Amino acid sequence: MIDLEKLKNEQLRLSKEIIIADRFTKISTIAGIDQAYINQDIISCIVVCDAKTLEVLETQTATVRAAMPYSPSLLAYREMPAMIEAFSKLENSPDVIIIDGHGITHPRRIGLASHFGLVTSRPTIGVAQSLIAGKVENGKIFIEKELCGFEVTTKEHARPLYVSPGHMVSLGTALRIVSETIRPPHKLPEPLHLAHKAARREMRKLNDKTTGQTP
Repeated sequence: MIDLEKLKNEQLRLSKEIIIADRFTKISTIAGIDQAYINQDIISCIVVCDAKTLEVLETQTATVRAAMPYSPSLLAYREMPAMIEAFSKLENSPDVIIIDGHGITHPRRIGLASHFGLVTSRPTIGVAQSLIAGKVENGKIFIEKELCGFEVTTKEHARPLYVSPGHMVSLGTALRIVSETIRPPHKLPEPLHLAHKAARREMRKLNDKTTGQTP
């Protein structure tokens, strides 16, 4: 039996270590990480891109059995083992990582992007498609009167994205990097869009193997 309260208390303790300031001098590479599921298996895909051209430099995937049921505020404990395994395969260590999940826009200020950044000691940015904490005022996300992120509409008639620093990235830089890596007509920042596509491609490949179909 997983003690959810224990995990929440750990998040509160770890959140004090999150740094909301830029801890890098230059950005040569930007990565995106996204996950897909086959039953209880989590497929994590990381795509590393050139920061200027957004050309793909490297793609790695890992598939790991989910360790616990889904909980929106405890997603790191479910998805991070697969993410870390994919990250550990990289030959190109990215300067900044954009993650499908929350940064500090989280009830305990340590969403998936923040937790992953803390564990890997990499600058991270969270990009989520729904809000689990705080409220939006004029495009800014406030939690208990503290500015924690931004609501960003990147595509006409599409639902907005919720952008927040994960770890070792400032609020302004998180917003700037996400804005600069949008490539229409895609809604997501390009490294994250590419990771999303790659994760689903891997999911279909594994699903074909399971069902005995030929791709």
